[in-house]
Amino acid sequence: MPDSSVVSDVMPSVNFNDRKGGREPDMIVLHYTGMSDAEGALTRLTSAGTDVSAHYVVMEDGNILQLVKESDRAWHAGAAFWAGETDINSCSIGIEIVNRGHDLGYPDFPLRQTAAVIALSKGIMLRRNIAKHRVLAHSDVAPARKKDPGEKFPWRLLADSGVGHWVEPAPIVYSEHKMLGASGEQVLALQRGLANYGYGIELTGQYDSTTMDAVAAFQRHFRPERVDGIADHSTLMTLQNLLATLPKETTVA
Repeated sequence: MPDSSVVSDVMPSVNFNDRKGGREPDMIVLHYTGMSDAEGALTRLTSAGTDVSAHYVVMEDGNILQLVKESDRAWHAGAAFWAGETDINSCSIGIEIVNRGHDLGYPDFPLRQTAAVIALSKGIMLRRNIAKHRVLAHSDVAPARKKDPGEKFPWRLLADSGVGHWVEPAPIVYSEHKMLGASGEQVLALQRGLANYGYGIELTGQYDSTTMDAVAAFQRHFRPERVDGIADHSTLMTLQNLLATLPKETTVA
């Protein structure tokens, strides 16, 4: 039986195991399938030997399939980190959204598909008491490896429906000073802010590749108008405003 009333069908995957330490999920991670068609993605997510799966797949027409029970540990996040957690698969529910992704044209997400993601996520959040700021992108938890679901995903629309944390992005000023290649206290403050929000980043004071990856992931989710990994004023102010609206006990750095 499906865990959610909005599921249209169940297609069991063999790729799962027990959540480590009996951990209950308190996070949702959103992905795109990144394959040329839904059929190929479903085959990969359900077949033995691929070592990949998700709890749910949301089709382009809004139909939702369940592949793994919410109580089980699906293999969707891979090597990942968020807010001190290193086993994201054990603490999260993974939702794959059918979309070809950046390498295959990256189409827009249909409104009916987005509505299905919202309905599914809201139900999970209610059942599992998941906080808004714990609804994340795959790129948030693995910024060096992943871009999904990416800057075209309508995070603002989800937040307007109560799914995910969001503030209005600060406007971009194209003549402003940018931090790329810098070092020192400004970079350290940026790194501390990203770490406080949850990103896996060391406080080195150097604007290195890890910092650039984290900034790009942040922009894909929270400032999608321009994704370049450069910490401009718009990025810094948006991060500051997000941190200001987080529950105080969530900061980790």
